[in-house]
Formats: sequence, C-alpha cells, structure tokens
Amino acid sequence: MASTWRGALSFGLLTIPIRLYPAARSQRTFLHQLHDKCHTRLKQPLFCSTCNRIVSRDEVVKEYEYEQGQYVLVDSEELKRITPKSGKAMEILAFVKQDQIDPIYLDASYFALPDKDADKAYQVLLKALEDTGRVGIAQVTMHQREYTVFIRPRNHGITVHTMYFQNEIREVQEYGEKPKNLQIKPQELKLAEQLIETLSEDFNPAKYRDTFQERLRALIESKQKGKAFTERPAPRQAQVIDMMDALKKSLRETARSGKRPRVAGEHAVARNAKRLAS
Repeated sequence: MASTWRGALSFGLLTIPIRLYPAARSQRTFLHQLHDKCHTRLKQPLFCSTCNRIVSRDEVVKEYEYEQGQYVLVDSEELKRITPKSGKAMEILAFVKQDQIDPIYLDASYFALPDKDADKAYQVLLKALEDTGRVGIAQVTMHQREYTVFIRPRNHGITVHTMYFQNEIREVQEYGEKPKNLQIKPQELKLAEQLIETLSEDFNPAKYRDTFQERLRALIESKQKGKAFTERPAPRQAQVIDMMDALKKSLRETARSGKRPRVAGEHAVARNAKRLAS
C-alpha cells in the first residue's frame, strides 16, 4: 500500500521520520448508471459550453470564482510555492489530555509508521504518550490543505487523526436546549437507567456491520444466478403511546431474551428489571 504522506514528526529537538497510511476505508458496492434503452454505461465528460466541445484533462486549470463569471486562476506551481513547512514536517505544538477531546472533532484516521532508522525515537514517543495519557496536537499539509491532527497511542502504535476546525462544527437551533416545562419523573429515569444497565456490554466492533450492503450484494448475486431475491420484511415498530409502558416492555423483553451472557453482578440487574417492569 502506498503511503498517503511521508515526512518528519517532531517535538522539541526530537525528529522522527514517518509514513502515514489510511487506517480505515469504507467498503461499498457501487451501482453504475446505464442508459435504460441499450444498457450502455453512461459517462460524465468535461464539456465546455463556450467552445461547444468536450475537453481533455490536460486542458483543465483551477480557479476561484470571486464574483459571478469572474475568476482568479491558480496553477500547480503557485500551489507548491504557498505550501507551508507542514507539507514535509509535522511539528507537535502541544499535548492535551485525551478525555478533553470531544469525538465530534475527529475526522479521518491514519496509521503512522516509523521510516528508516527511526524505530527508537518512534518507540520513545509512543511510550511517553502511553505513560502520560496525553495526545499530541500537530499540523500537517496534505491534499492541498493544512490539517490540525491528534497524535495518540493505539494498540502499540501511533495513530494520527485529522481534526475538524471549530468553524467547521455546525450549530443547529434548539440542539441542547431542554424544554422549560418538561418534567422527568424519577420512575421514568430509573427505568431508563435500568434498561441501559441491562443492555451494557464491552464494545466489540466486529458485532456491527452494514446490513444494507450485505443485502445489496445478496440481491446482485441472486440476479446473476437468475433467481428471484426475497427479503423478509422488517418487523413493524409499535407506536409508543406511553413512555413508562414502553420502558417496562423493553425491560421485560430484554430480561426474557437472554441474548448475551451476563458478567458478575448482572443477574441482580435482571432481577431488578423484572421487578421494576411488573
């Protein structure tokens, strides 16, 4: 796999040559667009309405439209000249406690690997991050953009997360506002907390998957084999009339299903769930 970025990670006088590799990629089955008459795959050419013809990629330049129909042209050499030093050097600016970082700021993730003859310096930084519980904050330029990144230890290696800037976090009116006249009954809160306890377990990412993509692949495979694809309809959700009744019903069904093994102390939780639901 080709690296996404190659340069040096530095803090203080310590410099660590590293390479960045994408840590995750979404896996999707893509559907192409065909002409419904002849089933020819459709293309989206670059068409110039002034010259009335299709243009090739080598005829394309980049621009910024500052007014309607008015452009400032920018070429690749100019972009190279304005690339900051973080294009080749990732300097750690500060270290913060990991629990101070709101996950909403996390964007893409990368694995950082030491480059040639950088193993010891890499391990020193990794061990220091693990022992202090701190996360480094640095800046790096890639894909024609300068990112602020988090540098943290994970599974005996260093992981880099690009960060959304403060002005990129959107605000939605009424989010986080509690209605003035809303009253929560102690019994409702107790039932909700009990349900949370009953469904609590250790996080296992392998347990979760994209069922739509699985069904899409199954549909494609069945059509390739000339078979009709039938999918069992999802159960209808009952309309919630009363929240207390919904919480009690949820507790009864959870306690009755026994779908997961309970750790020590959870048997008492189940008994309390049945008692509260009765």
